[in-house]
Amino acid sequence: MSEMSDNDFSIWIINHRRWLILFTLLFLISTTSGIQFLTMNNDTRVFFSEENPQFKALEALENTYTKDQSIFFVIAPKNGDIFTRDTLSAIEELTERAWTIPYSSRVNSITNFQHGYAIEDELIVENLVEDAPKLSDEDLDRIRNIALAEPMVLNRLISPSGHVSGVFVNSLYPGESLEEVPKISAYSHELADELRSKYPHVDFYLFGSIIMDNAFGEIGLDDMMNLIPFMYLTLIVIIGLCLRSVTATFSTFLIILMSMLTGMGLAGWLGISLTPASIAAPTIIMTLAVADSVHIQAGVFRYMQEGKSKQDAIVESLRINIQPVLLTSITTAIGFLSMNFSDAPPFRDLGNIVAMGVMAAFIYSIFFLPWLLNFLPIKTSKHKGATLPSSCNWLACFVIRRRNSIFWISLIAITLLSAGTARIELNDNFLYYLDTRYEVRQAGDFYQQNLGGADVIEYSLQAGEPGGINSPEYLATVEAFANWLREQPKVVQVGTITDTMKRLNKNMHADDERYYRVPESRQLAAQYLLLYELSLPFGLDLNNQINVDKSATRLSVMIRDTSTREIRELDIQARQWLKQNAPPTMLTYGTGLSVIWAHLSERNINNMLGASLGALLLISLILVFALKSLRLGLISLLPNLAPAFMAFGLWGMMFGQVGLGLSVVVAMTLGIVVDDTVHFISKYLRARRQYGMEPEESIHYAFHTVGTAMWVTTAALVAGFLVLTLSGFRMNSDMGLLSAVTILLALALDFLFLPTLLMMSEKIGNKE
Repeated sequence: MSEMSDNDFSIWIINHRRWLILFTLLFLISTTSGIQFLTMNNDTRVFFSEENPQFKALEALENTYTKDQSIFFVIAPKNGDIFTRDTLSAIEELTERAWTIPYSSRVNSITNFQHGYAIEDELIVENLVEDAPKLSDEDLDRIRNIALAEPMVLNRLISPSGHVSGVFVNSLYPGESLEEVPKISAYSHELADELRSKYPHVDFYLFGSIIMDNAFGEIGLDDMMNLIPFMYLTLIVIIGLCLRSVTATFSTFLIILMSMLTGMGLAGWLGISLTPASIAAPTIIMTLAVADSVHIQAGVFRYMQEGKSKQDAIVESLRINIQPVLLTSITTAIGFLSMNFSDAPPFRDLGNIVAMGVMAAFIYSIFFLPWLLNFLPIKTSKHKGATLPSSCNWLACFVIRRRNSIFWISLIAITLLSAGTARIELNDNFLYYLDTRYEVRQAGDFYQQNLGGADVIEYSLQAGEPGGINSPEYLATVEAFANWLREQPKVVQVGTITDTMKRLNKNMHADDERYYRVPESRQLAAQYLLLYELSLPFGLDLNNQINVDKSATRLSVMIRDTSTREIRELDIQARQWLKQNAPPTMLTYGTGLSVIWAHLSERNINNMLGASLGALLLISLILVFALKSLRLGLISLLPNLAPAFMAFGLWGMMFGQVGLGLSVVVAMTLGIVVDDTVHFISKYLRARRQYGMEPEESIHYAFHTVGTAMWVTTAALVAGFLVLTLSGFRMNSDMGLLSAVTILLALALDFLFLPTLLMMSEKIGNKE
């Protein structure tokens, strides 16, 4: 906007304030009404886009076999022995009652494990434990020996020492309602509570994908109920201390409230479901909405102190701030909109919701705030003793006087901190996203320490023809693959059809241990399998391991206490083994939820780096056009991009690992850190072009006019993102911490490096 158009527009806003108030109130009501349509989606699979290749592979596997939607009860008797009548009675009762869990389709435990043996030519298959209270000591010893020697249950349903056991429940809920998962979870928790009361000598822990999904939803709501009020309190305290004005504090409170409600309301109208990742949107909107109102109000207070009337001060503040406020709103929105290139849909939703909230903050700050300030009393005497302006004046003098030293020290600091990015490793652990204060995390840790592994890699091994899984060659290759996997670090259990085949072969040879091997005849394998399937009760068939035409089997690898990097590496090694030792038909990629998470963070950070570069280019073009200076547009690149590199470098030095939550920080903070740069450069340009000041005087003018607002907005932004670190969802807490560090570094560069860069560029330009 030109100087005249800025002034005319500011006056127009004041003159038409009644109509603008009506417009903003109607806009607020119409957008906010969409909140009624907001829903909470607690399915962790929402993080997987339809284009995700690993997710497509998982869907193909689940369509072939069964879908893994599980509840896992971990049973730990206080005496450390599962094989007692009381504890086996508890497991037996839990196994029976687990069938009543909504949508349950399969229940596995050591009590209903289908133990087989042969009497002459007849195969007998029955529950390993029947009527536990009446078992004799000999029965208990027999059950112990069978269970601890059976690879199909060891490290999955029973620990090697026999001190912990588990009951696995698979639930095939239809996915037609968001209430299904909470319903299943609530029923399971009630069942566990009943059994705790009935069997006080036994501890029960609840784990599994359904319990995890429900926990994510509950944690998201918990964050919303606790973090948003705390965020409000934090911002009110910061604004009150920095601006020392009840009017400023109240006005800012209204603007951030209206902006947040509009952003969330528009999300409701657009049918966006909240997730554990996008639930951070209200807190981020409130944090960002502070900036526009603070810059305008700081200008109003300053001009009133200089002797202008309140209305003239409002007009003048609007005149000098409307362009930078518009630019910063657009650049911030661009940064968040670039999150649409994320491979995880919840981050796309987060970016879109925040972008809408940021633009709403601009609308309310320009059209509603002036009327509010004109209506409310403002006492400027409270600002005359403010320390921030004098601090900014001192800092301006220091930077101007020590420009060369500050420039080179800043450049060295940028280089050294950015070098830490070389130490970053793309790594993650999905279970550790939940804080240890939550019951499900405690259950997951206990499960991994005492029984099985939380991560699973699935393989669908093709035999190449219908009925081909009965081929001795095929079974031998599957067995060799399973044995190789069992030798790998952190692999605790491998589930494969060959274990069933070996046990059947032994059973049909009078339980002779020499025949515990895969059948040597295709016909025998087919007969054994048919006999076994005919003997299985309802719900315990082999559909979860064998496809319909028996041309493929499912092999599951359970891994304990592993990271996404280790999962990726194991899958690569497994594929290499198949390539070297198996026929081409068996060559396949591993899949499963753990594999998807393992690849998601790596692919997402690559996508977001590209999106961030695109956003940076677009923001730079906008700044070149708005500032009418190619030189200043290029100068703005370094202080805008460097904070993210410095923050990631610092993170690399301190923590080393970057996961999914941090993969969006560059794009998210890019538009934010531009704000202070734009405000500083715009004031510098105003001094140079409008008042004809020298570079040093212009730097001093910029510090004097915008320094206070930059301090205040940065304090609010850092505090806002630090509030996110209180989240029990590590994806949000890590994102909040790294964003706060990035924004703090950006302020340091804008106060120290940017002014020296501007002065040096002017010096070079004059020489030319």
